[in-house]
Amino acid sequence: MLLQVSKGPLQHPVHLSVPATATLNSYPNPQNTRKQFSSEETYKKICILLLSISHSKSLREGVQLHARIIKSGLQVIPLISHHLINFYSKSQRPLDSRQIFFETSQKSLIAWSSIISAFAQNELPFLALDFFRQMLNDGIKPHEHIFPSATKSCASLSRLDIGQSIQSLIVKSGFYFDVFVGSSMVDMYAKCGEISTARKLFDEMPERNVVSWTCMIYAYDQLGENEEALLLFKQALLEDLDVNDFTFTSIIRVCSASTHLELGKQLHGLCFKMSFDSSSFVGSSLVSLYSKCGVIEEAYLVFDQIPLKNLGMWNSMLIGCAQHSHTKKAFELFNEMVNVKISPNYITFLSLLYACSHAGLVKEGKYYFKLMKDYGIEPGYQHYASLVDLLGRAGKLKEAVSVIENMPIKPTECIWGALLTGCRIHGNTKLASHAADKVLELGSTSSGLHILVSNAYAAAGRWEDAAKARKMMKNKGVKKVTGLSWVDEGNRVHAFVSGDKSHPRSKEIYEKLEELGEKMELAGYIADTSLILKEVGSEEKNEVIRYHSERLAIAFALIDFPPQRPIRVMKNLRVCGDCHTAIKFMSKCSQRIIILRDYNRFHRFEDGKCSCGDFW
Repeated sequence: MLLQVSKGPLQHPVHLSVPATATLNSYPNPQNTRKQFSSEETYKKICILLLSISHSKSLREGVQLHARIIKSGLQVIPLISHHLINFYSKSQRPLDSRQIFFETSQKSLIAWSSIISAFAQNELPFLALDFFRQMLNDGIKPHEHIFPSATKSCASLSRLDIGQSIQSLIVKSGFYFDVFVGSSMVDMYAKCGEISTARKLFDEMPERNVVSWTCMIYAYDQLGENEEALLLFKQALLEDLDVNDFTFTSIIRVCSASTHLELGKQLHGLCFKMSFDSSSFVGSSLVSLYSKCGVIEEAYLVFDQIPLKNLGMWNSMLIGCAQHSHTKKAFELFNEMVNVKISPNYITFLSLLYACSHAGLVKEGKYYFKLMKDYGIEPGYQHYASLVDLLGRAGKLKEAVSVIENMPIKPTECIWGALLTGCRIHGNTKLASHAADKVLELGSTSSGLHILVSNAYAAAGRWEDAAKARKMMKNKGVKKVTGLSWVDEGNRVHAFVSGDKSHPRSKEIYEKLEELGEKMELAGYIADTSLILKEVGSEEKNEVIRYHSERLAIAFALIDFPPQRPIRVMKNLRVCGDCHTAIKFMSKCSQRIIILRDYNRFHRFEDGKCSCGDFW
């Protein structure tokens, strides 16, 4: 059953004084109000002025005009009530919109449409669906402008059952093939995880507009169906669709997720050609693209060129700085962001804590953690996980345990996992095995955590528990994620797994590794096999670690890429300690810049040094 809403009276909006700049005839003379408002010309002026104020979101002027309308008694006119509902909705005051609706004597279809839209657009889906139900109970039939608000609310609540009922009503009402209603249904099914149904509806639409295409592309993007999203975008271009900035934002995000740098650059050029390059939404996705593909310099250029930056864009740049170890720059950007009156959110502080964690800045991390409450943001489990990670990496394991014991929320597996990582780094096997016990108690289904737990038991000499952890993983059907590294060569991706010999140039790759290995040993490299927690001989351990996937990818790039080109390698797992050391020697012996993105962050290797300062 949908939420029941009390229809009790609400407070009238606060009446504000007329601003000094308001000298037009837009505000009626109080001495002659009723006479002025009785004319059709003034009535039209009020509607036009309300529309203008709604677009500009000028709350002060809007509230003042509302007061004048109340004094004149014109709030009973349906069209004026409609404009007032929309004004408060766009000013993010939907409960004031509800007050206007309750005070409207004639609740027309347009009034119902306005109030349901107000709730849907202001993240009050329960109220939107409840008012939709009340409208149906009053015998009012919805039109094509109401259905999208209802389906949007179903998507927000992941209420597929209600969405399907609304779809039946849409079919009965004859709006099934309306392009806007159809687009909203595609979006609803996609956001409820029914991607095949969404695609079926999309394919059946007799007419599709840019909203329809963007909804479908965005859906594939959210589910990680990158190839489908790219194919659909290509099809949209072939059909001469006038794509918009939201379409570009979705497809550029696909390139970011799959690290298709060259394709992303082509899309950037297309954005420039179609004059979408100044959009803050496109800019945010481009910053993310270049950051995730290891070209942070380009991300900075895009960021600086966008005149009006929204919060999403600031957060994208902060995340990029954190991933690339540009911690000082992240702090500077945060201060600049606050100075231009952009309020930080949950993600902003998560980015700052992440930056502090991977730079070992405990004092600064604690400062930003406490600063959250000054902005009315309560720390969530991700913030606590970042704080525990920061303390654990810095060796402050007792303090990390204290945070876990005193936090107001129940510790999640990622929080215990953060502690486990700190224990592994600093060799505290006793505490690591305790954290491992806690992870298993929570019934984790993460393959990465299961491996971390198993390794923690093995490091503590608890071989039976290590075996049990792996067996538990197998029984749960959790499969270990295969370590994979890849490099982009134009529009082709070359991927490698550990010990891979399937590549056409495999012989050259292994010869290059042997050649480079000799130079590295002369330069002082000694393999660290202590990280291989298996009961096997030293020779076998050396063999396993020598041909990890990232080393094969680097060797391929050394024989294939031009000497002046930086080598960018992407990896789906965390780089091991020995490979990190080995790549430093590789960069020194080959005199090449090697940029490696692992599961956590970017490492820039140059002349035997890494940007992370060996703290990661």
